Amino acid sequence: MKSMLGQFTVQRDRGMIRNLVVLSIVVLTWCSFTSAQKWTQPDTPPNFNVGIALLLTDGRIMVQEQGTSNWWALKPNEFGVYHSGTWSTLAPFPSTWGYSPTYFASAVLKDGRVIIEGGEYNNGSETFTTTGGIYNPVTNSWTKIKPPTGWNHIGDAQSVVLPNGTFMMGNCGSPTDICTFGLQQAWLDEATLTWTIVGSGKFDGNDEEGWTLLPNGKVLTVDTYLGVPYNPNGTNSEIFDPTTKAWSTAGSTVQQLWDSHALCGQTKETHEMGPAALRPDGTVFATGANTCPSTAGHTAIYDTKTETWTAGPDLPGVNDMADAPAAILPDGNVLIDVNPGYGNNPSTLYEFNGTGYVSIPQPAGLTGNTEGGRMLITPAGTVLLNHVGFPEMWFYSPKGTYKAAWRPHICAGCYPANCYVGKTYTVKGTQFNGLTQGSFFGDDAQSATNYPIVQITNNATHHKFFARTHNFSTMGVATGALTTSTEFTILPTSDGTEFGDSTMVVIANGIPSNTVGIVVKEQGQ
Repeated sequence: MKSMLGQFTVQRDRGMIRNLVVLSIVVLTWCSFTSAQKWTQPDTPPNFNVGIALLLTDGRIMVQEQGTSNWWALKPNEFGVYHSGTWSTLAPFPSTWGYSPTYFASAVLKDGRVIIEGGEYNNGSETFTTTGGIYNPVTNSWTKIKPPTGWNHIGDAQSVVLPNGTFMMGNCGSPTDICTFGLQQAWLDEATLTWTIVGSGKFDGNDEEGWTLLPNGKVLTVDTYLGVPYNPNGTNSEIFDPTTKAWSTAGSTVQQLWDSHALCGQTKETHEMGPAALRPDGTVFATGANTCPSTAGHTAIYDTKTETWTAGPDLPGVNDMADAPAAILPDGNVLIDVNPGYGNNPSTLYEFNGTGYVSIPQPAGLTGNTEGGRMLITPAGTVLLNHVGFPEMWFYSPKGTYKAAWRPHICAGCYPANCYVGKTYTVKGTQFNGLTQGSFFGDDAQSATNYPIVQITNNATHHKFFARTHNFSTMGVATGALTTSTEFTILPTSDGTEFGDSTMVVIANGIPSNTVGIVVKEQGQ
């Protein structure tokens, strides 16, 4: 469960700037700062309190006005720079819905639309609403969705888009015991907007758990022991197989990750968890939550090749990652947000490099704790950090870069030589969806970017603009040599499209493909 009080009543002193130097700790691999690592705030800050951000397939960033029905779009400038971009309004949820959610399930779908489902809070009240809808960026409109049959609560549900493009969402609970005994999952048919109940053999309730899509197409979760007898040292994890539609154990995480207060000798557990992020090397870095004073949260590492867990390094200092964001940087490091106990200030950001933690500069003026953090990977290779409930956002520019083998690749002859405004084309290649979902959170607030983005650069002006991608051949990750594809539509000049000799790349999780040449033409040329 999350506290809106802790979310929106953070005491702030806007005259103070956080010290950019953090204390050294023994688990750091290295702690030197580099000028290449920096945080940049937008040239035009949002004039609203920000919520979750999602990447539309035309390159714009879709941002909720926190706790309201309103949505905004941030479009990068003509050189693809987001912090110098411009804001515009998007269609809000229709007023007849009465839908202004906080903490909900979200995803970009295979056809390029966006789904928003449920909400722990609605219009400021804790209702675990079942309302939800799909946003169509072409028509700038919302379509309401009925909840799965028998589901009286959705709330802050976890969700994932499976490799075949099916959106799967967890059941938060029952009318008599909210967010405790919810064992069901549901698949959405995007054509009919109807649900199919799936999932059998789940060890415990879904609530507070996050879902990580694996290279084999299965889904990993770390159990939080809701709806089962209290086990203060429980370490079970599970795998969902979309083929069998069933759960099975994925073994012990070795170290306890969910918050049971076991180290405090108490039983007033929060059941909170941190994000579990799939890295390009095929390991999942799973982070722990711990609200005991003066005790660090644990981590564990799941090897997707051997299907085994090992203990990871404890989080820096006495910090934990209960309800916290994380994002995979282009170089494979994990950007993490930690705080000293669930709901406690301050929030401090690090990079995890596979063996230890790297100290980095901190966002100027950031206060609060991890519960207010939301991350999104941009096509520019930066990471957007939103501070939920405040008009604040930063873009993080990391130091490292990607390995050549991680890049998407457009195959020879698998793209059009000439493109016309308003027309739709297909481009094919490999690894169009990247090696990971990209961004993660403890349970809700999903903002995955494992889908292809097409960016075009005009040779004469060097201006960058996007086509709109849709109908991806897969939503899987780390697809290797499998041929993947996406359709893309050339947008009108009002969206920044320029005519003439150009180059094109396909971007996944901020990593661009090889460059190919195309010519963008006006209709009738």
